[in-house]
Amino acid sequence: MTGTAQATLARVAREGRGRAVAILSRRLGDIDRAEDALQDALAAAAERWPRDGVPANPEAWILATARNRAIDRIRRERTRTASERARARVTPDVEEALDDIDDHAPIPDERLGLIFACCHPALSPEARVPLTLRLVAGMEQPEVARALLLPEATVAQRLVRAKRKIRDAGIPIAEPSAERLPERLDAVLTVVYLIYTEGHTATGGDALRRDDVAGEALRLGGVLHALMPDEAEVAGLLALMTLHHARRAARTDDAGGLVLLADQDRSLWDRDAIAAGGDLVARALRMARPAGPYALQAAIAAVHAEAPSAAETDWAQIVLLYDALLRRRPSPVVALNRAVAVAEVAGPRAGLDAVEEIARGGALARYAPLHAARADLLRRLGDDAAARAAYAAAAALTTNPAERAFLAARA
Repeated sequence: MTGTAQATLARVAREGRGRAVAILSRRLGDIDRAEDALQDALAAAAERWPRDGVPANPEAWILATARNRAIDRIRRERTRTASERARARVTPDVEEALDDIDDHAPIPDERLGLIFACCHPALSPEARVPLTLRLVAGMEQPEVARALLLPEATVAQRLVRAKRKIRDAGIPIAEPSAERLPERLDAVLTVVYLIYTEGHTATGGDALRRDDVAGEALRLGGVLHALMPDEAEVAGLLALMTLHHARRAARTDDAGGLVLLADQDRSLWDRDAIAAGGDLVARALRMARPAGPYALQAAIAAVHAEAPSAAETDWAQIVLLYDALLRRRPSPVVALNRAVAVAEVAGPRAGLDAVEEIARGGALARYAPLHAARADLLRRLGDDAAARAAYAAAAALTTNPAERAFLAARA
């Protein structure tokens, strides 16, 4: 294959996969059949483009070819017995539905429906993330396995079961009705943020972060924002991920070791991304009163990102934002983060008192950041022995090697 044809096909396969699968799945009512048709079209492109040249609109060519291959399969299946046709779910209206795919019109973006199908509450949480990465982000199955640090066979099983569940349960590949949108949107945002947090601080592997995984989450967030520009929490989540991602280069040293926020070289932060994240935060805060949880977390990240130095961080504003976040979505983790901010405003004793109160609740007994926060505050109060013990407890609980090495060095 020529370099141009190969590069174009690789780009279309990657960037156009989600849109093509969404369009075909919605009409075929079966994700597997949509993927088969798309795969046939990609194989045809690999054969014909180097010989005939890359078409003027490669995305439309792929989609039209996939549609034609799907129709060919349907017609072949109609020659089977009635029981075989039933198993294959071939109905006359499927072919008619495929006919509305125009060979020349701009390709409609129907990924929003596919995202909601991938994140449907009927699917297990373990299935939603790999399914979203595979179908919407366009990652190949081995890439999904590597991204999630799971055996490829495990990912394959989860994908097969999830797609079968969508087909057999008749889960629509369409965005939910307006009245059900808020409850379903929350699940979608949760999945996207789960993907991002795995990239931000990996739960396995040798590195602190997985930029490829975080990048896919950002891309998904961008797709959601483009499709739902008036949803404040979508803008809030994209802002939150953008602001965190802007600091990635400063989060590790040359050896891959963890660098705390206060010690990071802020000249390494991506200022364009911070500006973009700040604009998104402002937009999210304007759109919803009171602000939602993702918008509030993004606002906290923006305060950190906009501080000229760690010493000039507006911790009082951060405490107020955590107060608002606790009112909107109370949790021990949010309370812990607020306690750390309180320590910066009222001193380490006040912060430690707040941490100990959270610890007595017991919900975060095996949460490494709680022990790390306690350790830091004990160190600042001069109780070095207790601080070392808390650092050791935190190191024993974290699953990230860079974090573990950092905490163990202080124990």
